[in-house]
Amino acid sequence: MTSQFKIRIAPTIREIDARQWDACANPDADSLNQAEAEPQEERFNPFISHAFLAALEESGSVGRGSGWLPAHVLVEDSAGRLLAAAPTYLKSHSMGEYVFDHAWADAYERAGLDYYPKLQVAVPFTPATGRRLLVARGAGDEAQAALILGLRKWREQAQASSIHITFPTKAEWLALGEAGFLLRTGQQFHFVNRGYESFENFLSDLASRKRKMIRRERKDSLADGITIETLTGTDIGEAHWDAFFKFYTDTGARKWGHPYLNRRFFSEIGNRLSPHILLVLAKRGGRYIAGALNLIGRDALYGRYWGAIEEHPFLHFEACYYQAIDYAIAHKLKRVEAGAQGEHKLARGYTAVTTYSAHDIADPRFATAIDDYLTRERLAIDEQIAEYADLGPFKKG
Repeated sequence: MTSQFKIRIAPTIREIDARQWDACANPDADSLNQAEAEPQEERFNPFISHAFLAALEESGSVGRGSGWLPAHVLVEDSAGRLLAAAPTYLKSHSMGEYVFDHAWADAYERAGLDYYPKLQVAVPFTPATGRRLLVARGAGDEAQAALILGLRKWREQAQASSIHITFPTKAEWLALGEAGFLLRTGQQFHFVNRGYESFENFLSDLASRKRKMIRRERKDSLADGITIETLTGTDIGEAHWDAFFKFYTDTGARKWGHPYLNRRFFSEIGNRLSPHILLVLAKRGGRYIAGALNLIGRDALYGRYWGAIEEHPFLHFEACYYQAIDYAIAHKLKRVEAGAQGEHKLARGYTAVTTYSAHDIADPRFATAIDDYLTRERLAIDEQIAEYADLGPFKKG
């Protein structure tokens, strides 16, 4: 199988032709018919685009000194055409991943082994589901198998303890399980658009008490003379990014101790991905006081970062959740992914869904122990999601 493919490692995405990468990452981007896409695939996911990953690298948000060293695994044919790729990073810590393996690292090190470096196949700092085994249309299962083989060979060459593929699609997750990866699940809260015609139409699906709560929160969030601006495309200027970065760093410093992204990153995505950005800003007294950043896919809206320099009741819910629902309904997007964690999203119309990750552990003793743990964890996740379904805000029956 491998004789027809060439596997190589690219230390920067700059080495990779953007058109060829995007043909692997988003092969259905130009499709007008969702039925043409593979099941559970997005027609366009901005996070795995060449532009987004290049913005991370060019801004220095990933690279030397960040603990995320790009080492993208590529599969090419004999003519040098890119057939498959995996956004891969050599990691020296476990920060910014949102699938937690700190206990695994501690156990490894207590046994006298080195858990780091490890290989992470992911979009840095982004807990959003999307394709991770990026295979060009028509390249076939053999190219995907070569990509998985390339990841394992790179793990051996780099003397990494493991490979972690986080937030892949379910189809990829199942394929990785067949290839011998250990399978893990998690859960998030997503808004699912059931063909709503308006926000009020969405509210009509909820129990009366929840409808009243959301209406009250939306009203109260705009007290004290607060107004909301929603900006996309070229309407977003550097002054808007300056304001948002202030919110982002304030919140990031309190939540993580050190924000992952630098100011240049936001200018980079503004230049490279402006049609796919929705920036929600709150203003009071002539100045911006809070904001939420979303990226727009062909089929989903992805909520990413929030920050504020003034505290106001329910403003977070309005800027992050209700404005996102409004936008998704107006633009006929299938869902809103509002990021990791947050049981409070459940009462506001978001539904618990399963997320996936796959792990290849080099040491067979640890692989056996982790596999046993993951079997029990998957059952617990299933039970938790079932409980959330019973607690949801929607009308019963």
